[in-house]
Amino acid sequence: MTAVTESAEATAAETRRGGVVRVGMAQVRPRLGDLDANFAIHACMIADARAAGVDILVFPELALTGYFLRDLVPDVAMRATDARLQELSRLAGPLDLVLSYAEEDARGRYYIAAGYWSAGALVHQHRKVYLPTYGFFDDGRFFGAGETVRAFDTRFGRIGVCICEDFWHLSTPYLLWMDGADMLLFCNNHPGRGTNSRTGDIASIEFVRSLCRAYAGGMTVPVVQCNRVGFEDGINFWGESFAVDAGGTMIAAAPAREEHLLIVEIDRAAASVSPPCVTSDPTSCNANSHAFLVRAAGDGGEVISPRRREGIRKRRMDDGL
Repeated sequence: MTAVTESAEATAAETRRGGVVRVGMAQVRPRLGDLDANFAIHACMIADARAAGVDILVFPELALTGYFLRDLVPDVAMRATDARLQELSRLAGPLDLVLSYAEEDARGRYYIAAGYWSAGALVHQHRKVYLPTYGFFDDGRFFGAGETVRAFDTRFGRIGVCICEDFWHLSTPYLLWMDGADMLLFCNNHPGRGTNSRTGDIASIEFVRSLCRAYAGGMTVPVVQCNRVGFEDGINFWGESFAVDAGGTMIAAAPAREEHLLIVEIDRAAASVSPPCVTSDPTSCNANSHAFLVRAAGDGGEVISPRRREGIRKRRMDDGL
């Protein structure tokens, strides 16, 4: 582990005041079903991120358990209140975490979940909505589907978290953006499949890059994609975690097929301009989507309208939040 220095954490605090967020992508190699080993991997990556002055550290989908769990799910699933998750958040200190795990709810149902932790507390948990059950994917056979897509407030602005297949469906990032997300954090677990005959790249890599650039540029929000590496059941997870700025331009990418801590700086002020498609026309798709979100929020849930969202975003930037 790398020792945490006071200067690194002071630098991080100064960075936050300046409106720049240091986001880390923990490109790890989980061990299937080995919780002890995976928690140790997380602890080491958290220590390195703290030493580097990272503000938010994102881990890949199911990094705490491994992906192809199948009948191992009941053995490794945990509640969102699990003491081991709280311990990782404690180790993080001033660092915010996005952790992904197999979750068991109070009724004994299982979900693929990602929790956002800050100052030792769970701020928000997202359950994977779209479960791939085709080809060699079996998510729908062993997990239940999440039912909500919501953004949430943090000290770094309003954030949306989604998990792997969620991002392949336009509805997920779009609903998060309509709910006021200023940044999209994407916990991925994407295997390498196919080859591009022209470039020689793995075809699935190009698909992920293109999609993330399109979402970032179309919605003018940064996208942070954290993928894993390693093999499970002969399937290769290729890594190459990356971040895209609000204009759709690649900021940086991690190397393929090796563990790596990728750190990028995201300027929140540069992401403060909404795309020109935003409109208050009640017949527009934005207004209709907002009405859907209000219905989906149910009792007690407040969804921010596009016009109010812009006012809140400008006030946050003016206040240096």
